[in-house]
Amino acid sequence: MKILVGISGASSVNLGFSLLKALENIALQEQRLQIYAVISEGAKTSFLAENAQQNLTHQDEFLCFCKDKFKLEKTQFFDDKNLAAGVSSGSFGIEKTIIAPCSINTLAQIYQGLAHTLLTRACAVALKEQKKLILGVRELPFSTLNLKHMYKLSKMGVCIAPPVMASYSKASSLKELENFIVGKWLDLLGLKHDLFKKWQNELD
Repeated sequence: MKILVGISGASSVNLGFSLLKALENIALQEQRLQIYAVISEGAKTSFLAENAQQNLTHQDEFLCFCKDKFKLEKTQFFDDKNLAAGVSSGSFGIEKTIIAPCSINTLAQIYQGLAHTLLTRACAVALKEQKKLILGVRELPFSTLNLKHMYKLSKMGVCIAPPVMASYSKASSLKELENFIVGKWLDLLGLKHDLFKKWQNELD
C-alpha cells in the first residue's frame, strides 16, 4: 500500500511528523507499506516558529533536522515545488492521502481545485481517482466559509478529521494526547496500532 502524508502550514506541524513515525513503525511489520511525504513551505515556517529553530534556512537542512528529530528512515520526501514528482500522477498508485495538519489555506485550495503545488496536485489526483483523502483540518473556531469548504468536500467523499481530543483515552500528558490524535488518523487509514486505549463499554 502506498500512503502519502502531506504536512501543511498550520499549528502543530509536529503531529504530521509523529504520524510519519507511527507509519514507519507499522511498516516494520507490514513490508507492503510504502510511505511518501510532501511538506509545504508554510509547514516549514510554522514548525520553525513553534520549535525555535530559526537557523534552519534551507530545505535540506530542515529535512535533515526533522528526520533526525523524529527518527525517520523509511519515508520518501518530495519537494512541494516539484510538480513532476511521482505523486503528481494517478499512475503512481497512491492509495490513501492524508494532510495532517491541514491548514485552512490548503483546505480552500483543495476545494477550489487548485493544483499549483505538489501537495494540492496530489489531493486533486486523489479526488479524480476517487481514492481515500483525509484532511486533518487544524483551526479554531471554524468560519462559515471553512465549514462550507469542509461540507462540500465531505459530500465528495473526503474524510474531514480535525485533531480533536477525547477524554476516554485518559491522556495524562501532551505526548499521550498526541498519540491519541495520531492513532485516530491511523484508524481512518485502516492501520492497526496500540497508540491509545480504545473505547470500552464498561457495562459489557
